[in-house]
Amino acid sequence: MIELPLMEPGSTNFPDTNTALDEPNGLLAFGGDLCVPQLLAAYSKGIFPWFDDDSPILWWTPSPRLVIWPKQLHISKSMKKLLRKRPYRITTNTQFSKVMACCAAPRGDDQGTWITEDMEFAYSQLHREGHAHSIEVWDGEELIGGLYGVAVGATYFGESMFSRRSNASKYGFIALTLALEAQGFKMIDCQVHSDHLASLGAIDISREEFERNLANNEDRATSWPTSEQINHVLHARFQ
Repeated sequence: MIELPLMEPGSTNFPDTNTALDEPNGLLAFGGDLCVPQLLAAYSKGIFPWFDDDSPILWWTPSPRLVIWPKQLHISKSMKKLLRKRPYRITTNTQFSKVMACCAAPRGDDQGTWITEDMEFAYSQLHREGHAHSIEVWDGEELIGGLYGVAVGATYFGESMFSRRSNASKYGFIALTLALEAQGFKMIDCQVHSDHLASLGAIDISREEFERNLANNEDRATSWPTSEQINHVLHARFQ
């Protein structure tokens, strides 16, 4: 039986990340209540919640950690061709709740989701207080893709993305990454390895390297890009 430290509701005192389990990779603690101070304290240490309706709140800090350095973003030839056409419109923070709901929707044969109602409520609170942000990809008036995550200093913690059209989420992610680089962001956290994100230039680094970069980025002054700034960067890069 796994014995984990218990987080009290509202507590910001997380266990040392070196005590995280190797199996399952990065499991650190359980409990808490997902209030804004608790979530911000977690992200500032590289810890994030991930659980389902059948389990308590679980807190994770896996190693290795998948990250993208914005300057090393990889854009394939086919995506460059699509981006030059600019068939879609990008906005930010206009449909946060809808983006979360789309990310939580069942995909294919998978009927489950880790984006519970408690998570939707908690991240909506983070959004209202200016810490969580969404990107929306539009084809006319139809929302066809998007992603959301949390910004802490010069680090953006990507949480989830969705696509209703081929490459829609990738289109939004590339546009966001270019805009974040322009705004001074240094690191995008992608949590755990996926081939989809590796194709965009994401690499695995150790927990120690991740935490060093996170600490260096925490006090850097950055501002979240506006919809206009995101589209301007995209236009300037792909004329």
